[in-house]
Amino acid sequence: MTVVFNCTNVREKRRALRQSQPETEAIMWQMLRGRRVANHKFRRQFSVGEYILDFYCPALKLAIEIDGSSHDGEDAEEYDLIRQRTIEAFGIHFIRFRNAKVFNNPAGVLQSLSERIELLDSGRPHPPTPSPSQGEGEEWG
Repeated sequence: MTVVFNCTNVREKRRALRQSQPETEAIMWQMLRGRRVANHKFRRQFSVGEYILDFYCPALKLAIEIDGSSHDGEDAEEYDLIRQRTIEAFGIHFIRFRNAKVFNNPAGVLQSLSERIELLDSGRPHPPTPSPSQGEGEEWG
């Protein structure tokens, strides 16, 4: 059986990303760590195959991505779409936030995340995550 989650071949890369995380990821991690959101455990820099997620909640199969300017542009959007679709094939849900949203409105980010978690916890159907290029304003999901 092939190992897909947190593969050892990207362990050092995951570790390096945790040690040099952008400020927006540090802000997000302060909100998530220690089961602070709906008592769910989140992991930083969790890998699915060759891809590394910013944050992941195994119990909910929920990925949180923080997108900055490196995600802008046609090539980046195409890469993000392929990446997201590949990860979603494992039944993982996405919620995306722009850097500006995390910086300027962390309470709004937390509210959006809490609403998504409530939907996932309840088992009610929820809307599919738009592709990165279909995002609305500062946040997707």
